[in-house]
Amino acid sequence: MPHMHGSDHQHEMSMEHMSMQSSVNIADPMSRESSGTAWVPDSTPTYGKMFMLGDDMLMLHGAIFPRYTNVSTQRGDDRIDAPNWFMAMYSHPFNENAQLGFRGMMSLDLLTEGGRGYPLLFQTGETANGRDPLIDRQHPHDLLMEAAASWSRNLSPHSSLFVYAGLPGEPALGPNAFMHRLSGMDAPEAPLSHHWLDSTHISWGVVTGGYTWKALRLEASAFNGREPDQNRYNIEVRSLDSYAARASYNPTRDWSLQASFGRLASPEQLQPGVSVRRSTASASYNAPLGLWWQTTLAWGRNAPSAGPASDAWLLESALRLARAHTLFGRLERVAKDELFLPGAALYGHSFTINRLSLGYIRDFAHLGALDLGLGGLISTYSYPSTLNAAYGSRPASFMVFVRARL
Repeated sequence: MPHMHGSDHQHEMSMEHMSMQSSVNIADPMSRESSGTAWVPDSTPTYGKMFMLGDDMLMLHGAIFPRYTNVSTQRGDDRIDAPNWFMAMYSHPFNENAQLGFRGMMSLDLLTEGGRGYPLLFQTGETANGRDPLIDRQHPHDLLMEAAASWSRNLSPHSSLFVYAGLPGEPALGPNAFMHRLSGMDAPEAPLSHHWLDSTHISWGVVTGGYTWKALRLEASAFNGREPDQNRYNIEVRSLDSYAARASYNPTRDWSLQASFGRLASPEQLQPGVSVRRSTASASYNAPLGLWWQTTLAWGRNAPSAGPASDAWLLESALRLARAHTLFGRLERVAKDELFLPGAALYGHSFTINRLSLGYIRDFAHLGALDLGLGGLISTYSYPSTLNAAYGSRPASFMVFVRARL
């Protein structure tokens, strides 16, 4: 997750704190830290507010996106809402070779989402009421998104071990979560590929162990594979019935690569008898253009125990041209087979959906560590003509939004 201060002094502060350690693993630089135990390129610019309490460190980070969304199709919706999330990271070193870390993350999505899901054409997954699947909607986040602790120890100048446990937490599966990728963090909506790549970023029960040697990390997780249910305020204590493993490699300061595999036991509440084998691979790169330019290419495959396997591709990029101007975009290709309810003629059919989103945001104020920006986003779609009766032939969506980010 990008952190540290996002104002005019962002890069000076990023360089100043490059030598500081990640709250997850004492051997990792802070700039490499992301959601859960995932990595980003070491040169990733950082956002947030840091406090030093002796040798202890507290980092605060968060964002809220008040927005108006308009989707020009009978399956769409017009909506004013405000996706949001807030997090804190704390680390306490015992000595130069051992460290204890804590991470907490929460969201007040339910105060603005309205109980129907956020409008997002062709998005599927989870349920709003425990009975009906969300279709053309994105689910809100739980109030509690992460409550995790970690312990790490250096074994040598080039190697270390760590243990991470969360209720909830994020297992070692997929790239870092979409709201923490610098390439996509200014886009105020989830990617369509979310349920192929990073939907496990809120798992109710996670234990991960990892070994790092120089720029290579190997880690494995036991976790609960069920996605959060419709009760977004509760704590769900579940068995660790799923597993995942991930290899991450940062060959240079500007690159971060990962490949992972996991088996999720009955991830969907409405299909409790179906497990999923998920494979992912991704690469993120920071290019030396503008203030920063990060691009992520990711692939994911879901192979359910019942039904055919499906793939999703994502290419997203964000370019910070100057201290107040950011361009961003996302191109996706996903195979969707959940677009119709049982009884419909096209129920269970799979359709290849292509989506292109382009956006711009201008920061108009910096209030201490808080950045305020005004932006817009437009999306277009292409798909088989079989879907024209349900979605029209040329659907589009757009949104205007304000972004407040710490």
